[in-house]
Amino acid sequence: MLQSVLFALTPMTSEWNINIAIVMIVCNILAIAIGKYTIQKPSEGPAMPSPELFGGFGLPAVIATTSFGHILGVGVILGLQSVGAL
Repeated sequence: MLQSVLFALTPMTSEWNINIAIVMIVCNILAIAIGKYTIQKPSEGPAMPSPELFGGFGLPAVIATTSFGHILGVGVILGLQSVGAL
C-alpha cells in the first residue's frame, strides 16, 4: 500500500537526453564556482590526485560542491520539465 502512495507522488520525468546532461553539468560548474568563493579552507583534508585539475580543492570540498551541484541540478531539471522547457 505504501508503494502505491509513493508511486503516485513521484513526478513523471522524461528519459535522459543531452539537454538534461548539459543542465546538470552547468549546475555542477555553478556549484563549484560558488564553493570556490565561499569555502573558507578548500584545500583541507586529503588532497585530490591532481589538485590543479580540481581547482586546489581537497577531497571534502570536491564532494561537497559536486553534491550541492547534483541537488541543484535535480531541482533545475525537474523545474524545467514541469514548465515544459526540457
